Amino acid sequence: MQKSKLIGAVALAALALAACENRDGRVGAGSRICTPFAEANANPNANAAVAPGSVLAQPAVDPAATLDDCLHRWGYTLAASSDRAEEVAQAAVAACTPALTRWNQQALSVPAAGGQSAAPAEAAPSLLTGQATTPIAEHYNYAQARALFYVVQGRAGKCAPPPAAAAR
Repeated sequence: MQKSKLIGAVALAALALAACENRDGRVGAGSRICTPFAEANANPNANAAVAPGSVLAQPAVDPAATLDDCLHRWGYTLAASSDRAEEVAQAAVAACTPALTRWNQQALSVPAAGGQSAAPAEAAPSLLTGQATTPIAEHYNYAQARALFYVVQGRAGKCAPPPAAAAR
C-alpha cells in the first residue's frame, strides 16, 4: 500500500511539473498578455523593424499612436532592468520625448471652434478627475501611465523587446 501511495505522489508531482513546462523560453505569466508590435506592411519606414525611440518619417495623422508605439517599444526593451518599474517607465517617457513633443505641437496647432486659432493649452476640467488641467499635461500623464503599463506588462509576461533595426 505504501508503494502505491509513493508512486501516486511521484506521478502527481510529475504532472504538476509538466504543467509548468517552459514551452517558449519564457517563465511567468506567459506571452499571451504581451501586446504584439505593429507589423511592417507596405511602409518601408514602419516601426516593426525600427529600434526603440528611432524617429522615422511617420504619417502625421496620429501622433498619439506614434507615441504609444514608442512607449510600447521602450517599455518592453527596458522592462528587463532591475530598477523600480516607475523609474524604468520614466526612462521610456524620456526616450519618447520627441514623439510626445510632436503630439503636443499638433494639439497646439488645432484651430478652436469657429476657425479661430486656439489659445495655448487652455485649462479645462479633466474627464477623469475633474481637476483643472491642460491638453499638454494630460498628454504627459498619458505617457507616464502608458509607459508604466508597458514596463509592468513586459515584466509580467516576460515580453520580448521589439525586433532589432534592420541593417541599412
